[in-house]
Amino acid sequence: MNKITIYDVAGAANVSLATVSRALNNPDKVKAETRERVLKVIKELGYKPNAFAKGLASRKSTSVAVMVSDLSRASVAEMVNGIADIARAYEYSIALYCFSSDGSESEIFQDVVASQVDGILYLNDEINEKQYLLLKNIQDNFRIPIVLANTIYPKDLQLSAVSIDYEKAAYEVTKSLIGEGRKDIFMLSTIRKYMVNDLKEKGYLTAMKEAGLEPKIFRTSGDIKINTSDFTTLLNRDKVDGVVAVRDSIAISFMNLAIKHGKKVPDDISIYGFQNTKYTQLCRPKLSSVDIPIYEIGALAMRILTEEMQSENPSEKGLIKLPHSIIRRETTK
Repeated sequence: MNKITIYDVAGAANVSLATVSRALNNPDKVKAETRERVLKVIKELGYKPNAFAKGLASRKSTSVAVMVSDLSRASVAEMVNGIADIARAYEYSIALYCFSSDGSESEIFQDVVASQVDGILYLNDEINEKQYLLLKNIQDNFRIPIVLANTIYPKDLQLSAVSIDYEKAAYEVTKSLIGEGRKDIFMLSTIRKYMVNDLKEKGYLTAMKEAGLEPKIFRTSGDIKINTSDFTTLLNRDKVDGVVAVRDSIAISFMNLAIKHGKKVPDDISIYGFQNTKYTQLCRPKLSSVDIPIYEIGALAMRILTEEMQSENPSEKGLIKLPHSIIRRETTK
């Protein structure tokens, strides 16, 4: 028989972990009706409070699981820095969970739930319906608050999320290229489906259609071994005078190939990236890019998660969009 945990009690009583703990340790801080419901569930399930449950409401150490698919990206590392700084201020402990696309995500979630974390920050921008439902199920059934950082699931905003308006940002940089007089503008996107890239594509498509220009979305990989061959084919086959890339790394990879093919940047081709990572200023020419406040997204996501862990009715729920900016450098006119 599986051991009954505080999560089972919280789920059966339809309350948060903190409420279960307060009902046990500080009953005067819980409504009588709620307290009685919790205690009844505890008795029915045969739950035995352990040291974790007894200390949940008052302990200084709160644990947060940070789930991420790829730590090699500069943007992810910066976001984790924002999370870590806020966690340090609150004296939280952080557990980092990395998963890949090999189907191990559900198993890792089982480990996260079993470790009895107080909250989850989900940093993966590749979020599909299956992943979203898994997250929502954990929040609903195990009463673990979850906040999405730098990604959203537009079909259902029942999980809190912190991001920027990716659709608007892509629309603005595409309009900027159109304003330069560019007509053969390509969006360099990914073969793999990323929710944020879908939003970028939507903004690009709107701007191109408004201008009466033919939209051209070219899908490739973030892996330079793959996109080098893809971009070579593109440059040999099509006329390109403007580019909006969904990542800085993809923009730079394309730019290097374009220059190698004799193209002048920005005279022949203007290029925008996305994220404004440190690589935008390390390449030559320096890359124009959409600046995403990655650190601030991580820090705000951690603050929102804190409120959700501490309150039954947090003041901020749903999608919070932080402002972005467009940094024009040497790859655009």
